[in-house]
Order: sequence, then structure tokens, then C-alpha cells
Amino acid sequence: MEKTVLVIGGGIAGIQASLDLADKGVIVHLVEKEPSIGGRMAQLDKTFPTNDCSICILAPKMADCYGHPNINVMTCSELVGLEGEKGKFNVRVLKKARYVDEYKCTGCGECLEKCPTKNIPNEWEQGLSTRRAIYMPFMQAVPRAAIIDPENCRYLKEGKCGVCKKVCKREAIDYEMNDVMLEFDVGAVVVATGFDVWNPSTSTEYGYGRYANVFTAMEYERIINAAGPTHGHIQRRSDGKEPDRIAFIQCVGSRNIQTGHPYCCAVCCMHATKEAMLASEHIEGIKTTIFYKDMRACAKGFNEYVERAKADYNVEYINSDATVQGETDNGNPIVSYDVGGKSQQKEFDMVVLATTLVPTDKNAKLAQSIGVDLDKFGFFRVKEGTFQPVESTRPGVYLAGYCAGPVDIPESVAMGSAAAAKAVEALVEGRRMFA
Repeated sequence: MEKTVLVIGGGIAGIQASLDLADKGVIVHLVEKEPSIGGRMAQLDKTFPTNDCSICILAPKMADCYGHPNINVMTCSELVGLEGEKGKFNVRVLKKARYVDEYKCTGCGECLEKCPTKNIPNEWEQGLSTRRAIYMPFMQAVPRAAIIDPENCRYLKEGKCGVCKKVCKREAIDYEMNDVMLEFDVGAVVVATGFDVWNPSTSTEYGYGRYANVFTAMEYERIINAAGPTHGHIQRRSDGKEPDRIAFIQCVGSRNIQTGHPYCCAVCCMHATKEAMLASEHIEGIKTTIFYKDMRACAKGFNEYVERAKADYNVEYINSDATVQGETDNGNPIVSYDVGGKSQQKEFDMVVLATTLVPTDKNAKLAQSIGVDLDKFGFFRVKEGTFQPVESTRPGVYLAGYCAGPVDIPESVAMGSAAAAKAVEALVEGRRMFA
């Protein structure tokens, strides 16, 4: 019986599961496909309903996870095979070359400043800013180490340049670094792969990609973040001006059979409420309007949060489907909606779309690799039964966070702890053990 657990996904659910397991003396291999752990929560500015700083909550857990003696964090890595059974799984993980030694790199940033290959869209900032061929994933990244983009690095493509290696005093740059296939045994697996954000440009009714001042909610999150591309200053894409009126359109792509996402995303009503409130904190006197189908303020403190938005921040809520039907000559999006059976149009300076949150595009491949089922939406299927909320369809494989279906951050944390407890139970032969 192996006293080791594999955790797939380094977002908040995976981090919580890893810390709970490690604190019980279990050895954890945390596999994350991105160059840093932290997941989507690290991209958020604040969390609802308290409006606490998101990274302030998450960063200490990221550091604890990376520094824990019982946790082996493997970034730039993906699971490629899982064989065996509960208590004795054999795992194969592909760790892709970073071309920077994460244990030597101090994150000083000198190589980033000197790299001549510029103007590459920054994925972390949703393409709202650019990066270089060698870059730091984000300011609070863990590990705090640079990474080289092999698709854009001149040395890796042509054998030319080599500037980053020349300026690195720690000798952390390694152009000869190769992908490595790792193989080891574990007793249980926790899957916490999170979600992707649906691309609204596939639907013409919202004008995303055609009208410059239509943003996704995740783009807006980066804009209002002090560490984001505009340093927290809310501005339009077309002219850089500060908006006076912002519209937030809910259920973009979700609760919609035609898009293949008929489910509610569980977080968007509160997410938009938070974003509207933050707009008022950034810009005095701004007018914010939320167009919604149903206000789903179900959890503790959520209804009070909405009422506070109305009373203290003058957020206007309009119960209607809404679309973006065009823009004015000065780039203002025109929002069409219906009130009391009457079609209306209103001009805004900026529109923010609450795009649906969907299963990651690698779920199907991962499900096949680990031998578990997906549900009809593409989320990992939870084993049938009222009292098995974190168990997958394969014994010894447990689920945490959004990969099993729509949940918010506190629920993701709870699922991470629950999955860890079930994993510990799987390691203890002959008796039950709960956290």
C-alpha cells in the first residue's frame, strides 16, 4: 500500500488537497500543466462576498505548498498514463522543459529586460499586454522562476541570440534542457483541473472581437487588478479613456442549449456584482448596470451582498436577456434588452460579458488516461450516490473543485479537503479515517 498521492491541478482545490495530505504525513506529487501553481484564483482581483484581496489569500498557500517537505510540485507537467488499482497505481508524468533551472533562478528579471524578442501576447493578462520570449508567468508566481517560450525564442529556433544566458548571473538558463518522462507509484489520485473560459467570439450576438470595448469578465478582472496590464486603472480598449457607464451581461453562453452549456455557472451573478462594486471604488460616480436572467444569490451572505451593491454602490439590476447590437461612431457599445415586453436600447462606454465557465479542453484526454467517466457536459462524473460527492467512477480517484461541475471558491476548498480525506482513507488498509 503506497503512502503517496498524486494531485492533478495546482489551483486552490489542488493546493488545499495537497496541504491537507502533506500535513498528515502523506507524500504528495502535485502536477500542474502551467509554469506556476495558483490556477484561476490567482488571476482574480477580489473575492466575494467579502471583497478580500484574492492573491493575498492564495499566495501564502502557494508558498506553503511549494515549500512543504512532503510536497513535490511539478509545473509544466501533465499526466500521460495511470495503471493499476486503488492503493497501488503506477503513474507516468511528462515534465516539459522550462529551459530555466527553477532552483537557481531568483526571479530578478534581468533576463526579461534584455530579451530582444518582444510583443508576444501575454496569456496571463488575457492578451491585454505583451511579454517577451523569456518571461515570468506573473508577479506572485510559484515557483518564482522565469520560463522560455520555445515557439518564440530565437536561440531555440535558430541557434541565434543567447542574451538571457549571457546576463544570468545565477547560470540558470539551460538551452539543452529536455522533456522528461517520470514514473512512480501512488496509492490514490485527486483530480482538480479546474475550468476554461468559453470564447464569446463564437456567438455574434455579443460583438466580442468585433467591438473593441466589449470585454470578458476575466479580461475585466485583470484590468481592475493593481498588478494587471493597466495597473488597476479601468480604461477602454479603443481609446484608453475612463468609462462613465459599464454594462455587465450575464449568462453569456451558459444556460443555453445552443452553445452546449445549458447549466448555470454558479458564480457569475456574484462575480458581476463584485465587479460592479469595484468599478465604483475605482471611478467615482460611475454608473453600472447588470443585465441578468435570474439573480442566483444562494449562499450565505450573497443576498446581503447584492442588496449592499444596490444601496451603497448604486448598482442597477435589470431582469432581461441582453445583447450587443452595434456601436456608435465613438466606440460605445449599444445594448439591446427587453423590459415589460418592450424592446429597448441603451448606449454604454464598456460592456463586460459573464462568459460561461466550461470543462478544460484536456478533460477528455485526461479522463481516458486515468480511466474515469465524464458527464454529458464534459465535467468529471461523480460516482452515483448521495454520500459520495468527491468520488469518481474509478476507485481510488477523487475529484475536487470545478472539474466536477460548477462551484465557487469556498466549495472548491471544501472539496479539496474532502478529496484529501478520502485519499487518506484509501491509503489506510482495513479501517476508515476521516479528516
